This record gives sequence, structure tokens and C-alpha cells, in this order.
Amino acid sequence: MGCLNAKLVSAGKMVPDLPTHTISVVETVYSTTDCKDAAVVQRQVDNLPSIGPDKVILEDPTAGALTAKKAQRYKAKFDPRVTAKYDIKALIGRGTYSRVVRVEHRTTRQPYAIKMVDRVRGKEMCEAELVVLRRVRHSYIIRLIEVFESVDKLYMVVELATGGELFERVVSRGCFTEPDAVHVLRMVLEGACYLHSLGIAHRDLKPENLLYYHPGADSKIMITDFGLSCVRKTGADPQTAFMHTTCGTPEYIAPEVLARLPYTTQVDMWAIGVIVYILLSGTMPFDDDNRSRLYRQILRAKYSFDGEAWKDVSLCARDFIDKLLVVDASVRLTAVQALKHSWLTAASSTRSSRNPGKGSRNHLGDYQSTKSSDKSTRSSRSNRSAHSLRSEHRRVDPAEIDALHNDPDFQAQLSSLSSSR
Repeated sequence: MGCLNAKLVSAGKMVPDLPTHTISVVETVYSTTDCKDAAVVQRQVDNLPSIGPDKVILEDPTAGALTAKKAQRYKAKFDPRVTAKYDIKALIGRGTYSRVVRVEHRTTRQPYAIKMVDRVRGKEMCEAELVVLRRVRHSYIIRLIEVFESVDKLYMVVELATGGELFERVVSRGCFTEPDAVHVLRMVLEGACYLHSLGIAHRDLKPENLLYYHPGADSKIMITDFGLSCVRKTGADPQTAFMHTTCGTPEYIAPEVLARLPYTTQVDMWAIGVIVYILLSGTMPFDDDNRSRLYRQILRAKYSFDGEAWKDVSLCARDFIDKLLVVDASVRLTAVQALKHSWLTAASSTRSSRNPGKGSRNHLGDYQSTKSSDKSTRSSRSNRSAHSLRSEHRRVDPAEIDALHNDPDFQAQLSSLSSSR
């Protein structure tokens, strides 16, 4: 049986240990409180096409179908300890240094997902994610089940979420009603509140990294992808444990990171502000193909509530966004404060069954059916918004931030901001 600290011997060398935080290896991913959701997930898995033991199908729509021969070669890439315990069913996602497959436990028939990471090229990201997942246990955070280690691969067995990304639902709906947006945000904020209480900054919150547990309308949200996360040192104050690494996704990066100032878990709250804006309008608050202009917009917190999508959005919802998209991180709402904001606590914020996004144009959906050839004009703004959302492989380039800081105009902007704080 694969265990947490298992090693393989290769060429007489032992594989170095990854971080030594421990977790309990469990045989089931579902707690008793999740039994309803678990049943829904199991039904979704049961309804997927049946495949033979030597076949692998692709659920990644960009990947194409695998032949039986290719499938066999693909399965051969897995450590035999993994395939002895889990039946590989489908490739469901891929990243720069990783692949995610749907699997089934051979004994219990429980469905799971396995993230296979290249330990050489993706070393820093896989270790960061593993450190966090070994520490956390929360209903709205993806749960780590067990880990297999080999010389060049790390296999993380995690909960299987079958409901797709929050991004996909925003695209299909155009925008959310306020009650439905509140329902999502409460879960995201509770997860963020838990992470921040442990001194963990996610540093890459965005709609792609928020998954629905199952496809139903009542599904919970799960925070995933902790490859850029950071954990404060033991005993440090969560709000004063500063970080300095320039990282994230361009459209969601906080001003203090761009300004190369020491920052805290508050960078996640800025990203949540961007997510709220997207949920309510179906567009990005900061949107430009030119990274330099985009970063200048962010540094000034230059966004607006203009447009058709905002005409029926309440002042309370706008106030919530305004208190998150604040350049000064010390004034920005914390996760605890955000959960107490009147927009989230108002009695009227019960979930609505009316048609979501009624009367608003599906700007993000436009991008799925057509791509504008003229990306230099503002008329393509909604298309760029969808492109910005689908940005899991688009990271902040520190060299671009270096170039900004060498620009006298940018330095003047930084000085102006500093003097106004």
C-alpha cells in the first residue's frame, strides 16, 4: 500500500523527503456531513461512460481521444504502487508540470482524482501545495487523501470534484444574481478565513481554482491549486507575517505585490474582490492586453460600475467590492470582516430561484463562440475578459515588474500612492 513517507530506491539513492507535516490516510473522502453531496458525486461518476480495464478516456476536451495503445503507454507512466491501488479512468486536466486523472479505488470503488506532478521541473510548486494540503481540513478546501512519491513524480490523491470550475458557470450564465453570488462568496470567504487563520496565503485565487463539488445547483465550492501558496513561520502573527515573492495571475494580482512592498494574506482579499466583480458583471474590473497598462490600472484601482450589467446591482454589493479593491491593504477588508459585511448578512441575501443573469448580456460566453481579430480596440473588451479568466497558464512575470519599476512614470505613480497613504 502506498503511504505518506514511502520512498523508492533508484541507482542506490534514496529520494529526499518532502516537508514532514503528516496527515491521516483515510479510506473514504466523504465525511458523514457530506453524505448528500457524496451520493450526488457518485451518481455523476456512475453515469460516465464505462471503459475497460486497459482503456483510458480523456475528459479534457482539448486533448482528443486516446487509442488503447496510447492509453496503455499513459498508464505505464504511473508508479506501479499507484496502479495497484487505483484504477486509472480518465485524464481530466493538465498543467505545465502536472496531469490530473480520475481514478477509482480498486477495493472500495470510491472515485478520486490523482494529481501527478513532475518533481524536478515543478519542485517548488508541488512542495508548496503539499505543505498546505497536509495541514488543512475544511469543507470548502480540496482534501488530500494520500501521497505516493517516486524518484521523479509525486502523486497526490485528492477529492474528486465533478461540478466543474466557477469560471465555467460564469461563462454559461453571463453573471450571477446577487443572492447566488453571495452564496458562492460565503463559502470562498469561509475557506479563506480558515486558511488565513493558519497563516496560509493562497496567492492565486481566481475562478479557475474554485471548483464545484458536483454539478447540482446546491453544490459547495472547493478551493484548489495551492502551487503558489505560502505558509507563515510558526508563531508569526497572520496579519504581520510578510511575504515578498512576486507571483500570481496578472488580472488578480494585488497592488502591493506590483509595488514590491512586503505583503500579507490580504492579497487574497484583493483577488476575491476581483472575483466578486466578475460574478456580478461577467467582465473583468482590470482588463488590458498590454501588461504595463493593466498593472497601472491595478495600482490605481481604476475600475468602474458603468455598463448594462451594473444597472440593477445594489449599492451594498458595490460597497462590498469597493472595500476589497482598496490599494492600501491595511484598510482592505479581512476575510473575517468581509463575512460580516451587510451584503452577506442581510436577510434578503437568501438564494433566488429566478433566472440568473436575466437581462444581462453574457460577455464571457461571447468569447467561447467567437474570437475577435482586432484586440487593440475597446470593443473587444468582453472577449479579453473571458481570455483573462481562462488564465491558468498565464503567470505574473517578475521581469515585467522589473521593467515597470525602471520606468520613471511608474516610479512617480508609486511615489504618489505612497504620499497619499
